[in-house]
Amino acid sequence: MIVRTRIAPSPTGKDVHVGSISTGLMNYAWAKKNGGQFIIRIEDTDQSRIVPGGEKKMLETLDAIGLKADESPKVGGPFAPYRQSERLDIYKKYALELIAKGKAYYCTCPPERLDSMRKQQQAEKKMPKYDRQCFHNQAEIKKQVEAGASHVIRLLMPEKEIVFHDLIRGTITVQSNTLDDQVLLKSDGFPTYHLGVVVDDHLMEISHIIRGEEWLPSTPKHIILFEAFGWKIPEFAHVSLLRNPDKSKLSKRKNPVWTSEYLEKGILKEALLNYLALMGWSHPDGKEIFSLEEYVKVFDLKDVQTTAPVFDPVKLEWMNGEYIRNLKFEILNLKIQEYIGGDYDKKIIEKTIPLVRERLKKLSDYLPLCSFIFHAPATFEVDMGTYKDLLKNISDTLSTVSDWKALTVGEAMGDLAKKLEMKNSEFFMVLRVAITGKKISPPLNESMELLGKEECLRRINNTFLASVGPSQL
Repeated sequence: MIVRTRIAPSPTGKDVHVGSISTGLMNYAWAKKNGGQFIIRIEDTDQSRIVPGGEKKMLETLDAIGLKADESPKVGGPFAPYRQSERLDIYKKYALELIAKGKAYYCTCPPERLDSMRKQQQAEKKMPKYDRQCFHNQAEIKKQVEAGASHVIRLLMPEKEIVFHDLIRGTITVQSNTLDDQVLLKSDGFPTYHLGVVVDDHLMEISHIIRGEEWLPSTPKHIILFEAFGWKIPEFAHVSLLRNPDKSKLSKRKNPVWTSEYLEKGILKEALLNYLALMGWSHPDGKEIFSLEEYVKVFDLKDVQTTAPVFDPVKLEWMNGEYIRNLKFEILNLKIQEYIGGDYDKKIIEKTIPLVRERLKKLSDYLPLCSFIFHAPATFEVDMGTYKDLLKNISDTLSTVSDWKALTVGEAMGDLAKKLEMKNSEFFMVLRVAITGKKISPPLNESMELLGKEECLRRINNTFLASVGPSQL
C-alpha cells in the first residue's frame, strides 16, 4: 500500500493553529517514514467564515515551519484541484450518484421548520434528528426540485451497527440510530464537510486519515458514506487535542495559538516542530531534543498516546533556548541579523552574541538585552541623583585606564569599590545602570570593552550631569 496522508486546513482563521501543525507533523512523518506522499488540501466550503488572506498565510506558514507538501494548491499534483471550492461539480456528481442508489434524498424543508422541529425534540428530551418528512414524500419533493425549489441533499442513514478500528484508540462501535440524516450538499451547491472530505480522500487516494479527536464522532458517518459509494475505507487515527497547562482547551484567550506568532517572536522552526512532536508521543530513547529527520525515522502511530498533551509555552521557550545554544555561531549570528533587520551594525551584533547567547530563549530576547549597545539609555531603573559623587569617582578612575579590556576595567572598578568601602553589589549596580540603564544586563565588563572607553566615559559623564542638575553645575 502506498501511504498517502493529508491535512485539510480551513481558512477560517488568520493562520494555522499550533494544534493543526502538531497533527500535520504526524501526517508528514507517517508519509515520509513509509516512503509516501504528504498532501495539503484547502477546505474552504464554509464561505461565510473565510478570513481574507487566510489561505495564503496558512500556506506560507506551513512552508516556513518546514512541512513541505508533495501536493497542494501551491505546488499542484495529479489530483488537482486541491481547493474544495474548485471541486463543486465533483461533489454534486457524487451526491446525485447517492440519490440514484437510494442512499440519499432531496430535502426542501425550510430553516424555520427545521428549527421548530429541533426545539420540540429538545423540549421532549429527544435526540435532535431530522424526521425524514421529505424522504417519505420523495416523488413530490423531486417535482419541487425540478421546478427550482431550494433544497439540500441528505444522507439516508441505514439501520446498522458501525464498527471500525482506530489506530490510536482501538475498536469503536456506534449504532447508526444515534446519527442524523446528515446534509451532504447544501442549497448553495457547496458540500458539507462530510461529503467533501470523503469524496476528496477517496479520489486523492488517502490511505491514512490522521486528524484531531474532534472529528471522531463524525467518523461513523464517513464510514457509511465510503460504504454507500462502495469505496475502500482508509485507516483512521484520531489524536488528542492540545491543552493549556491548566488542562483547559488551548485557546488564544490564554496563550498564542497561531503558529506564525511563535515564529515571529523568534521561536526557531526546528524547536517548535521538536516540541510539537512530543505532544502525545515520546521518543523511544527518552530524548527531548531531536531533529525532524530523526523524528520521521522513529515515529510510529502505535506509540501515540490518548491522554491530552499539555502545550506549555514556557517549556517551548526552554527548548528553543537549548536550540539557540547548540547552533553554530555563524548560523546564530545570521539568524539574529535576519530577525532584527538591517538597521544594526553587523560587526557589533557579531561581538555581542557571546555576551548574551546563554541568556537567549528566543530571538526576540536579543534586542531587549542588547539595545544599550546600539543606543545610550534615555531612562534609568535607579535614581542616579544619590550617586553623583560615585559617578564622578568612576569617571575619574576610568579616565586613567589605558588598556581598555574587560579584565583591566573590572580590576580598576573593583579597586575603586574597595577604596570607597562600598559593597561590590551596590557599586557595580550603579555602574551597570549608568552604562545600560538597567540593573540587569549582559556581562558588564565585557559590554564596556565592546562599547569602548570614549563611549563609556560619555555615558557616565552624561549620567553625572543629569544627576546633579543644571542648578548645581
